[in-house]
Amino acid sequence: MGHAHSHGHDDSAAGGGHSHAPADFGRAFLIGIVLNTVFVALEAGAGFIYGSVALVADAGHNLSDVLALALAWVASIAARRPPSGRFTYGYKSSTILAALANALLLAIAIGAILFETIHRMTTPQEPQGMAMVIVAGIGIAINTLTAMLFVRGQSDLNVRGAFLHMAADALVSLGVVVAGGLILWTGLAWIDAAVSLAIVAVIAWSTWGLARDSVAMGLLAAPPGIDLGEVRRHLAGLEGVDAVHDLHVWPMSTTETALTAHLVMPERRAGDGFLRDVAAGLHERFGVDHATIQVETGDSPCEAGC
Repeated sequence: MGHAHSHGHDDSAAGGGHSHAPADFGRAFLIGIVLNTVFVALEAGAGFIYGSVALVADAGHNLSDVLALALAWVASIAARRPPSGRFTYGYKSSTILAALANALLLAIAIGAILFETIHRMTTPQEPQGMAMVIVAGIGIAINTLTAMLFVRGQSDLNVRGAFLHMAADALVSLGVVVAGGLILWTGLAWIDAAVSLAIVAVIAWSTWGLARDSVAMGLLAAPPGIDLGEVRRHLAGLEGVDAVHDLHVWPMSTTETALTAHLVMPERRAGDGFLRDVAAGLHERFGVDHATIQVETGDSPCEAGC
């Protein structure tokens, strides 16, 4: 019986090294946090000066997104820490926890906007149309710029969460601008509440996708881009392999995938070279970063298929 652990990023296995750590978005997070913190102060101040509850409420929503950016940044830093003590995988899974927390924050933001919308519908007040247009227009620019900083990291669920927060904020600001313009044009106060409801629906749709994917990762489901049946067929098709069992594929973080499998090989001795080739093939075809393969001879009933 043989057992080996091999990484797909090994130079000899993969034909060259690669980095499977989360991409470094430190500068993007820092810029996003600073810009949005300044905007929150500006928006809240304008809301109080012009007596606009909508601007104050949106400032509170934007503040939750600043916290979400900070959370995602801390998680990305923690994921780079090496294994130590009881944390034998390091802190890579912190990115999954951050994605879950970001989905929760988005849900809270939806609740806050919905609450404010219902409040406005039950107690109508004259919105400050021009203030809404000017301040929300600045918000569109800041939130769009921040979202663009995270466009290239959509494969990382943690970065995707940050992107969705900023994209949702840009949509909220756009809705406020449209509402403010229509109110200035028509004088109809109910437009504000109607646009807010539409914004809530858009944010809820994007939040559902993030929540679904982050919960699946938290439950160690195989990444959606990996076909387990195809992985099993790939391993079973290797020379000398009679059977494959105990196959498990799960996310170690929002960017790394791990795999364990037992290969029954009664006729062939599996050396280090074979195991390196298996790991390299799994990395090249399926993006598996950490492969642990146990080789069995099939001498016992358990080894043959349990």
